[in-house]
This record gives sequence, structure tokens and C-alpha cells, in this order.
Amino acid sequence: MDHRLLIAILTTQLLAGDAHAQPLAPQTAEQVYKNITQLKGTPADQLLPAMQFISASLGVECTFCHVQGKMDADDRPAKKTAREMMAMTAAINKNSFGGRLEVTCHSCHHGSIRPAAVPAVRESDAPPNSAPSSATAGAPGPPPSVDDIVSRYISAVGGADAIQKVTTRVMKGVILAGGTENPIEVITKAPNRRISINHTAAGESFTAYDGTTGWLGNTGRPAREMSAPESAAASLDAEFYFPLRLKELFSQLRRGRPEQINGVEYETVNGSGPGRPPVRLYFDKQSGLLTRLVRYAETPVGRNPTQIDYADYRDSAGVQIPYRWTLSRPNGRFTIQIKEVQANVPVDDARFAKPSGEVK
Repeated sequence: MDHRLLIAILTTQLLAGDAHAQPLAPQTAEQVYKNITQLKGTPADQLLPAMQFISASLGVECTFCHVQGKMDADDRPAKKTAREMMAMTAAINKNSFGGRLEVTCHSCHHGSIRPAAVPAVRESDAPPNSAPSSATAGAPGPPPSVDDIVSRYISAVGGADAIQKVTTRVMKGVILAGGTENPIEVITKAPNRRISINHTAAGESFTAYDGTTGWLGNTGRPAREMSAPESAAASLDAEFYFPLRLKELFSQLRRGRPEQINGVEYETVNGSGPGRPPVRLYFDKQSGLLTRLVRYAETPVGRNPTQIDYADYRDSAGVQIPYRWTLSRPNGRFTIQIKEVQANVPVDDARFAKPSGEVK
């Protein structure tokens, strides 16, 4: 059973009101869902992300702990065990880490049902840590500062003047997910408006940020506002002048240790700030371009990561933009490949507004 079905089942168990008409954010999990014990007091809109975190940490689906069609039932022993493990990690974090979420399900399970208690044996005669060094000959120079990395990124994209000369982009391409391919449109407008329209055989699905809040919709159904964490993530995707706004978006930017991706070394920068999901940014040491962004959504049991890999950079109206990006989460991934880009075409702000009734 996948997470989409879990969401559908849990939605049918709402104790009162319409999930779209009654905001979940002010309510707690036990006020909205049945038989909540371990996560009492958790905001209702954080329950599903918490379940997704546990599912990914153990490499299981929902029915490992839950009875299909009766999510509130306690029939499965694994559900009791899960509650005990959640209480254990909460106590460890409270007593040993000042309440910070340092120990989670993933700390021991690493995607396996059973935690690893014994070190793995050597599977090679090669000495430990024998990976070839990527360092070049000669004395290394001083590491670049965050300012150096950001400045090089802006230059690699085309420079501040070129970036600011573009105010809209209308992009068309395809989205590849679950072995299927569908047409998609992505429309963006400065400073921070964005809407994507996925065209499927069943209709159209919309993901949008109107400059203030995010919303989601499907043809023939009422649109719904995103939760606060969803909206915060969507606001980052909507930042039209992202390279120029990095220091404003994240009040704290720190250089991380260089990391390798597929044998290539990248500079990394960690960003955080009020109202923003924490991020880790990966910049190509050769080109200076942003290659990967990982953002983290906080849940009551740990952080859920979303990784976006950018590729196929091309010139569009004097600015280098990625024509392909792949979004990966613990429970799935999809790739968008852009085929056509129009810059500086008129786009009305109403294009990004949430419909008051059914999406058409």
C-alpha cells in the first residue's frame, strides 16, 4: 500500500468537518485522527509526514503496522512495537540531547526492518578508506568562503544584470514519474510566483505558489492550500532570482565540507533562516553552478529530505538555467525535462491565484 492510499484512508477518518474547509494546522493529531497515543499534541498536519519518515526509515509500507481499511486498529504487534520505539527515542533525545532530534528510527534501521547491531565484515582486501584523492598536485590554496561560492554561482548563471533583465519564464516539457511520461507546463514570474500544470489522461494537476501561500489542485475538485511546511518549500521553488537572494533567504549560510557525487567533488553550503526549511546546496567546483539542493522538512520523529538535482544547463535570454531537474523523496521521485522556454512574456498575476471553486 503506497502513501497516496494512506492519505486517502486517513482522510476518511477525520472526526469532524471537511479537511479542506477546516484548517488542520491549529488542531492536534488526536483531535483529527482516531487512536493517537504516542504523538499526542503533535500538529495534525505533521502526522502524515511523521508516518512517511518511519516508513522510509524501516523500508516498509503502511500495512506493516496498520490494518488496511482500519488504520486506527491495534491488531498488528508491529504497531505496538513502533509506539515503544518512538517512546524510547523520545526519551533518549530528552535525557541525552536536550530534546533535540539527534536519534531517530533511521539512526539504527537505515532502511531495514531490523536495526543493525553488528558491524559488517570486510568484503574486500583493499585497505580501508582507499578511495583515490581528488586533490590536485601542489599546495592547496585557501578554501573558498561562502561569499566566494555565491559570487561564483551568480557569475556562472550570467551575472546579476542578466538575471534581473528576465521577469517571466513560460516553460513546456515532460514529467517522467512511475514509468509514465506526461506533458507539463511550468510558469514562473518575478519575484516569487510559480505554477506547474501536469497534463494527464485523468485531467490536470496543479502545484502553485501565489507569492504568499502555496496551493494544490486537480481538475474537477476544489483546490486546497498547502500546509505551512509545504508552502515554505514551494516558496523556495518559486524564488525567481534565487542566486541573488540566497543571503536574504537564509540568514545563516555556512560552508560545509566538500562532498563527492558520482566521483566529482562539490562545494557545499548549509543554509537556515526563520520560516525557511534548512537546506544543503551543492555547487560544481568547475562550473560554479548549483547542481543539487537538499531541503529538510521537520516532523515529530525526524527530518524528511527532498533532493533536487539540476542538470542540462542552457542559455535562456542570457541566463543559464537547468532544463532538467529531478526531485527525489524517500517515497518516490520524478524528473522534469524542459523542451521549450519563453522569457519575458506577459503573465498575469491571476494565473497563480487559487481558484475559489472547483479547478477547471
